[in-house]
Amino acid sequence: MPQAAIALAKRFEGFHRVPKNNPGRAHPYVCPAGFWTIGYGHLCDAQHPPITEAEAEAYLARDLNTALAATLRHCPVLATEPEGRLAAIVDFTFNLGGGRLQTSTLRRRVNQQDWAAAATELRRWVYGGGKVLPGLVARRKAEVALL
Repeated sequence: MPQAAIALAKRFEGFHRVPKNNPGRAHPYVCPAGFWTIGYGHLCDAQHPPITEAEAEAYLARDLNTALAATLRHCPVLATEPEGRLAAIVDFTFNLGGGRLQTSTLRRRVNQQDWAAAATELRRWVYGGGKVLPGLVARRKAEVALL
């Protein structure tokens, strides 16, 4: 797993303590896109029990490995590209899912190794719940920097 992918996910997902005054434990919350989430962006249901930061790290590792497998399945050229490119697309896949990568123009641009066009495509994925989300704008900018 590229360390840059782990760093991106942690930076942009954060370990959310809900309520905020609850040290060391995370509770389910609704993310800006409207999904129940816990820890570092792990999808869950509203009744999920609170977790520790160590449990959140375990979920993150598993979720990133799933994203890595999907990324390499859909974009096999990334196996021989610089690690930063792989990290950027793994983070995108972690954030939005393998299905979104599979059906995207981004996938085509990556497999064509057209990095300028891939960067343009990444910048388009900034909507959550029908609105441009500043956090997604910043996340896509960070991913583009790794391409």
